[in-house]
This record gives sequence, structure tokens and C-alpha cells, in this order.
Amino acid sequence: MDRIASDILWQLEQVDFSYKDQPVLAGIDLTLSSGKCYGILGPNGSGKTTLLDLLCGLSAADKGEIRYRDILLKRWQARELAKRVALVPQDFQVRFGFSVREVVEMGRHPHLGRFASLTEQGHVLVDAVMEEMGVAGFAARSVTQLSGGEKQRVAVARALVQDPEVLLLDEATSNLDIYHSLAILALIRRRVVEQGLTVVAAIHDLNLAAYFCDELIFLKKGRIICQGPTDEVLRPDVIEEVYGVEAQVRE
Repeated sequence: MDRIASDILWQLEQVDFSYKDQPVLAGIDLTLSSGKCYGILGPNGSGKTTLLDLLCGLSAADKGEIRYRDILLKRWQARELAKRVALVPQDFQVRFGFSVREVVEMGRHPHLGRFASLTEQGHVLVDAVMEEMGVAGFAARSVTQLSGGEKQRVAVARALVQDPEVLLLDEATSNLDIYHSLAILALIRRRVVEQGLTVVAAIHDLNLAAYFCDELIFLKKGRIICQGPTDEVLRPDVIEEVYGVEAQVRE
């Protein structure tokens, strides 16, 4: 896809969001630039998933402004935004018995016209990504027959097939063993370095965050406590403030 020339992707200014009258995020000021891996960390219920939902337009802010590519997010057409931003949810579910390949091919839908079929180039991309993600060997199986880890790899493959400029990951490795977690994160990291992909990932594992992310954003009770380059903000005092536990940080 054609990339738009600009370093800044998102700008959030004083963003609030509530669910059933309960504050979830408050006073969020955030600028995210292209070509980096951002990690969103914090205790359960701190607003990590909600922040990702706001970034991709699944939820709308109650107050404040969210701009993507210097355009108010609410002005983006869903199809145009989907060409640029892909989300891998924490709990990836498919209600019907689609095959693995059919699910991965769904990632190409934002790029197709109404009733259009996958192009030859699209098939080549699907083949390459499925091989890369290690799901080509069970392409014909129904997703309903897969393990949690296999489903998660399919979800990442579908997102990469969208050919986005931004990949949002909501605890995307939570159902994977350490081997597949590191393998997938290394693959995604390579796309950041070689292709300029931008990644915003909600992560619960501080070790994975340190390994994977250029910058970290710590949330607690819906507010940003600290943000900045990983080697500057991944500190014992920050971890204690956010999680309430003492920790040592080793380089």
C-alpha cells in the first residue's frame, strides 16, 4: 500500500472515556510516531485495551480529540482506516467454521471493491504470510478446531495480510508458549526495522516489553503515569508506582 509521508501518526489531547458511567481513561495526552514499537503496560483494568480500541476507532472518546495523520479520527471512513490500521484482539474468535486460509484472506477485504475477488497478488501475499506465521500447514482446517495458540497465530496472520502501516496488538502473545511468542515478536520487530511498520502493543509481560518495545506507556487507573524510551522508563520506582511491587531491572 502507499504510505503517507509523516512521522506523527496519532495525537491524543485530553482524551476521556467512560463505560457505563465508570471512568476508564482520563486526561490522556499522547503522541505516537511511525516506525516504532510502543508498549502499553499497567495492571488489569488500567485501560490498555480501551486505549487500543480508541486508536482504531472501535470506541469513541467522550471528551478530547484523537487525530490520525492529522485528521480527526471520526472523519476517517472505516474502510480507509482499515487499510492502514490492523488490530489483533486478545481473544480472537470466529463464530463460523471458516478455514484458516479463508480467515487469513479476510484481511484483504479493505483493499477489495464490493464483490471483488482476491487478486493474484493478494493470493501471493496470503501464501507468504501464512508460511511466515507457521499456519500454512493447516490452512484447510476449520478455525473452530484450533488451539488457542494456533488461533492467535492466525489472527496475527490476518492482520499482517491487511498490509497495514500500524499493527495494534492486545496481549497478542497471551495464548502462545514462549517459543512462539518470541518468534512472532521477532518477526514483527523485523517488519518495524525493514518496512517501517508501527506497533502499539498492550503487554502484561515486562520482560517481553523490554525485549520488544522502543518506548513504553505505563497506565494506572486510566491515567498515564510515565512514558518514554524503554531504557529510561523501565525503572524500579516506576514499576513500584504502577504495580505496587518492588522490582529489580537488569540490563
